[in-house]
This record gives sequence, C-alpha cells and structure tokens, in this order.
Amino acid sequence: MGNAMWLIARRSFTEGWPRLTATLLAALGSIALIAGSLQFALRAQEAVSGSDASEYFRADVLVQGGTVDADDPYAPPDGRIRLDQVGSRPGVAAAAGDAAVAVTAARPDGRAITASAEGRTLLRPWVSDPRLNPYRLEAGRAPATDGEVAVVRHMSRAGRLRVGDTMTLTLPRQTRRVRIAGIVSVQGRSAVAAGDLVLAPPETVRRAAMLPAGTWQSVWLKAAPGVPADRLRGELARELGGAATVRTAQSVRHAQTAAAASEGASIAGIVGMLASVAIFVGLFVVANTFGTLVRQRTRRLALLGAIGATPRQVKRLIRLEALVLGAIASVGGVAAGYPLSALITRLFARDGFDVSAAGAQFGWVALAVPVAAGILVTQLAAWRAAHRAAGISPVQALRSTVTETRGRRRRRLPAAFAIFVGAGFWYAVAVAVRVGDPPGPDRTFAVALMVLFASMSAVTGLAVLTPFFVGPLGGLVGRLGTLVSGETGRLAHATITRSPRRVSSAASSLMLGVALVASVALVTLSVHDRFQEAGRQVLAAEHAIASTARTAEGGPAPLARDVAALLAGTPGVSRATALTRTRVRLVSPPDRLEPGEEPEPFHFLVSGAEQTGLRDVLRLGGRPPALRPGQIALSSTVMKERELRRGQQIVVRGAQGRVTLTVAGVYHDPSHLFAEQALVAPATMDRLDANAATQAVLVRGGSSQALARAVAAVPGARVLDRDAYVDAASGSLTRPLRATYGFVGMALLLALFGMATTVSMSVAERTREFGLLGAVGATMRQIRSIVRWEAATVVALGTILGLAIATGTLALLHVTTGSSFLRPDPPWWLFPMVTAGAAAATLATSSLPARRAAAVPVLEAAKAK
Repeated sequence: MGNAMWLIARRSFTEGWPRLTATLLAALGSIALIAGSLQFALRAQEAVSGSDASEYFRADVLVQGGTVDADDPYAPPDGRIRLDQVGSRPGVAAAAGDAAVAVTAARPDGRAITASAEGRTLLRPWVSDPRLNPYRLEAGRAPATDGEVAVVRHMSRAGRLRVGDTMTLTLPRQTRRVRIAGIVSVQGRSAVAAGDLVLAPPETVRRAAMLPAGTWQSVWLKAAPGVPADRLRGELARELGGAATVRTAQSVRHAQTAAAASEGASIAGIVGMLASVAIFVGLFVVANTFGTLVRQRTRRLALLGAIGATPRQVKRLIRLEALVLGAIASVGGVAAGYPLSALITRLFARDGFDVSAAGAQFGWVALAVPVAAGILVTQLAAWRAAHRAAGISPVQALRSTVTETRGRRRRRLPAAFAIFVGAGFWYAVAVAVRVGDPPGPDRTFAVALMVLFASMSAVTGLAVLTPFFVGPLGGLVGRLGTLVSGETGRLAHATITRSPRRVSSAASSLMLGVALVASVALVTLSVHDRFQEAGRQVLAAEHAIASTARTAEGGPAPLARDVAALLAGTPGVSRATALTRTRVRLVSPPDRLEPGEEPEPFHFLVSGAEQTGLRDVLRLGGRPPALRPGQIALSSTVMKERELRRGQQIVVRGAQGRVTLTVAGVYHDPSHLFAEQALVAPATMDRLDANAATQAVLVRGGSSQALARAVAAVPGARVLDRDAYVDAASGSLTRPLRATYGFVGMALLLALFGMATTVSMSVAERTREFGLLGAVGATMRQIRSIVRWEAATVVALGTILGLAIATGTLALLHVTTGSSFLRPDPPWWLFPMVTAGAAAATLATSSLPARRAAAVPVLEAAKAK
C-alpha cells in the first residue's frame, strides 16, 4: 500500500497543480516575508553592533581631558589636555591630538547623507603619524589644507561621492563647503562603531571644537618599544592626577564594542517587533490556504479510506504533500527574501535608519530559520487538516460535499478559549509593566509590545471562532439577498450556511488585513492629532527654520547657530530665537537606594533658548520664570521622578564638565517637542556644551517669503509654518510608527493574496455544484450573483471583526500606557473608508472566480470530483 500511496500523492500533485500552485505561491510569499524581515533584522544588528572597526586600533593609551562618562564610551571628555603636556613624556613614541564634533553632511544637491545605522557623522582630525594613523586610503590622498576632507567609504557610497567632489558640512556654529580629497576605510570596514567620519586637518577640527590653541579633548599615544601599555597608562595617571582620565586604547575599544552590541540588540528587538507582525501574517496565510487545500480534497481522501487506506496512511499522504510544498516554498521564499530585504532597507534609509553598511547575511540563521519556519508551519497546518480528513467515514465520501458537523464545530470552543487565555496573559503583563515602571518611552514601548502580542493572539482566537458567526451573519445577508435578488438570494443563503468554514477561511484573511490597516490608521491619526493639538498649544511662533536633513532618529538635523543672526534683521521679524539642545547627566543629588542596590545613571535633555521674549515663541505650561545664568527649569515629570524642589541646587555633567545649577521653576511641555525635560538660558547652555546642537530657529513676525530669502544661502534650511514644523519635529518620536508602514503594507498584500487564493479555491471546489445549477436553469448572471453575495458575507464578517480588533487594541493601548497620544477617538469617516476598501478588495478578488464559476459546462460539472 505504501507504493500505492506514493502513486496517489504523485497523481494529486499532477492533477491538482493549479490549486497547489496557488497554495505554493501563498506559502512562498509568506516565507519571503519572514526571510526578508529576518534578513533586515540581522543586517540592522550587524550595522549597529557588527562594526568592530575602531579608530583607536593603532593607539596604546588614550589621555582624555577631565573626566569621561563611564556609561557612554562615545561621549566626549569634559576637560581639555595639552598635546605637549603628554607627548614628550618618557615611554611615549608618538602622540596625536583628537577631538570630535558632530556635523551634518550633505551632497552637492543638498540632500543629507545619513550616517550608518543609529550612528553620527563626526568631524575628526587626520592623523599624519603612520604609527597612530588608523585610516587606509582607498582613493585620493590625505587632506592637507583647510577646506579639504577625507571621508569613510560608507559616506562616499551613501552620498555617491568621489574624490574631487564637494559637499556641505553643517557645524554647530557655521556651515561650510569642503572638497573631498580622499576616501578611507578603517580595518577594512566602511564605517566605525561611532558612525561615519569626516577627517580634516587638525587645526580645522580644533577650531570647530572651540578648543584653545594647543589643547585637545583627547591625546592618542603610541608606547615606545618595550613599554607595555598598562605601565605607560599607570605612570601617566599618577603624574596627571585628576586633571585627565588615562585609559588603554584596548579598554576603550572593548567598551565601544560592548555598547554597540547592546545597542544592536536593542535595535534588533525593535525591528524584530515590527517583523513579528509580518511573520505572524505569513504563518496565518500559510495555515489558512493549506487548510483550504486539504479541505477541498476531503471527499477524495475519504474515498481512499473506503477502498482500504488506513487513517495513518491518509495522514502520511497529507504530511508528505505538506513537506514537499513547504520545502519548495521555503527555498523560493529564502531567495525572494533578499530583494525584499533590500526594499525594506531602502525604505528605512529614507527615514534616517541606514543599514546599508552591513551586507546581505548568509549565515545559518538567515538561511535555516525561514526554511524551518516554512516547513514547520505547513506541517502544523497539515496536521490538523490530516487529522480531520482521516476521521471522515467512508459513507461520507458518497456525498457531493463534506461539511463540518455541529459537534466538530463545538471543538473549536476549547481551542479558542485557550488562545484568549494566552491573550489575557499578555494584557496582564502590560498592566503589570504600567504599574511597576516609571512613565517614559521605555514603559510605553514595553506595554505596546505586550499589547501587540495579545492582539495577535486575539486575532487567532477570533479566526478559530469565525465559523460560529457565519450562520447568523449569512442569514442576514441571505434575507437581504432575497429582498434584492429573490430566488438567487435564497440560493446564496443556502451555500453560505451549508459550509461556514469555507466562508470563514476567506473572512479570517480579510479580518487580518482590516485589523492591520485600521490599527495603524487609528494609531497614526491619534498621534498626529495629539501632536498638532499640543504643538499649536505650545508653539507661539508663526514660523520655524529647520533643516531638510534628518538625524538617525528621524527628526530634523541641527542647524548652524549663525542662522538666528541672519533672521534677526529680516523685515517684520520681532523675535528670532535659536532652540538648542544637549544631553547631560545628573550627578547630585544621587538616587535614594536601598542597601545593596546599584545606582543607575539619569540622563536628560536640556533645551536652551533666549529668555527675553521667550513667551513670544513658546507657551510652556506652568509659565516658568525668565532664567538667569546658573538657573534651570525642570519639567514636572523630572521633578517628580527625581524628587526635586524649587530652590534646590543640582550638579549635572555636560560636555564642558560639571556645572552647579539652581532649580528656579517647574513647567510642562505637553507636546514633548521643544523643552521636554529642562530649560536654561543661552549663557548656561554654553557652560554645559559650547557646541550644543541648534534644533530650530523660532521666528515671530515676518513673511515666509522674506524668511526664505534670508536663509537662501544656508544649504538645507527651510521655512516651515507652525503645523509643518510640528510634523517635522515629531519625526524622531513617530519614527517607530512610520517604520511599521513598510512591514504592514507587505503583510497586507500577503493577507489579500491569501484571501484571493482562498476565494478562488473555494469557487473551484464547487465546480460540480455550479455546473448543476446551470443544468437546472440558473443563468450565468445568477451564478455570479451567488458568488457575490457570499463575498458580501466575507466583507461584513471580516470588516466587523477587523475593526473590533483595531479599536479594542487602541483602547487597550490608551488604558495600559496612559498616554494622551493614544486616544480611542477615531474620526467618523475612517470606518466607512475601511469598509469600502475591504469591499473593493473582496469583490475584485472574487470577480474572476465568479466568471469562471458561471462558465462551467454541465458535462465538466458531472465529471468533477
């Protein structure tokens, strides 16, 4: 019998190739989505954490002025060190000064060059001593004069730059055009762990970093032959005392590698969360379409039992078909995943997250996991279908169709209950995170992740229960069809209610697509409306000058600080305020810890703005007083979290070192865009960070045309009105939301393809039925009408369940996160629009099968199995 079963399996593949091809394409698309998502996640992690190239690999010891932030290996030291102070010490063979200045690079056409994933573009000095120089020239020569630079290979590729081209550098205080003299690599890599590098003559970098003559942020040292790096470090540390921090270059490299690995894991987690939606859709579609394929052949499988095949042999036959189908789809899906990953990479690069520095991944994870997932899901789909088919009695094989009995349908209830219990578990975890963690982005992200897992479980549970909804809903559609189409409506009602699983298979795919679209639309509209509402509340200025370039976080890149001076004399302008920002660490007062607890560093953002006339451009809640030098105003959230009070002195560590400040006021920025955590005067900002980034210039008065003329010579500067600037400034906060569009779009296409495949297969399943209807007098128009009424049931069921999931998810996000940006207040027009889109998609996918059904000849119907 084993050889006979093989012959039967081969005949099934030969005769049923159209249905198998449709299922194969659905499986291939699903696995391609899984492979592409996984490939992008691996590339993102490699781009962020895989670059172990370091500019310090030739140095032995680093002498950094003042102190350094032990928690951030990329943070500049807060002091200065003279090169001649350490370069002439015994045991030092070579020395070079170093400084880093964050810049924004733009191509000749004005388009910004995005740094390698989550990194920054840094202006660094060219090191001429070959004993310390880590840069290998791939083309051109070293920069020799002011106005010449060398760039890392990633920048040349991302910006399509060659030796001799010019580009624009936006420095903290000015904008400059420079010429590319050379292109370099570091240890064979296109970028370093910190991001992209622009290398200029040392004096150019020293002036840009606002350093006195002869001083640097750090000094690289090469130990003399026979002098160990640890010994040289110890001797210098004793001689310099607290004036500098002395570390071995190897320890700095290890710290950078550890930080990059941690950041890479974080990025991979975020991308993995987005990819999980696509992967879930892929698995859902494969299981649905393969289950439909096996259900169509239930009668043939039952006939095999009637002629002597055992249930075990029937199950083995289906599992064999699933194995072959899964293997072919997995190989094709993995191959298709690479171009799909390239598409995702381009979409993310446009939004400021460029992972092109990492090449395609060919490790066992990238290849084996999608293959294993494809085979596993087809086997799981086949397991239930095979178990159901093997239980069909031979007597049932004599029927024209095999329907799901009421008793078998009731078995779905325990399975759905177990799935909903799992969803409830994730909701409970989300509530626990909300109660236990302090407010902030980390809590919101964790809660949203838990709600996402719960919602996907709820979708699965509703998909299991959809056959129970088909009967009542089919009755309503059937009565409506009877009123409209008479006898055709009654026939449609009969076909709908006789096989609920057939309708529910297509409806569950539509439900998933509607849930995806409606969820993203609801969240996007809620966040956008809240940003606009809060932005108008806070921003009093009529215009804002911002950069067209984007940071790695997705917001506008910094401007040069001299842009504010260009606008001050513009006709009609009454106020032009530069809004600067830097990141500091709270040193004192320390955390109140329980015995044995380790303190966690608290970093926060400080915004700087001219205090005179501040209310002309910003209306902050709580109306903070005009701040004097040495004073700081803190947001109510920071005050509450750190248990601070007005009049208290705090010590913070900025780029310039430790600074003592007095808490002079409390305020609130409901938009989270302008001064989310702290506010100081410009003089205080200079003490914290002389090169603080200028986020925007807020302007009161003047016309957009006059302002545009004033900044026409500034590359990349643009004039925005209030609403446009709020949209641009919120980009860094909404980037995770925008990043979902690509994944959701591909998942939606796959869900619609799965629905189209299911509808087409269900129509083909009823070839005999439609042919016999034609034999007894039904017209082609009536048969097409029956299929359309069934499609109407699919639309109604899928849309209702999908919208219920979407609105429920948003309501749960609002409750569990407590965020005012996630409000369950959808616009009235969204639901009709989604319903119309679902109807159009369903009717489009059912029109061709309906035409085929109406054209089935009577003789062909009589031969149909």
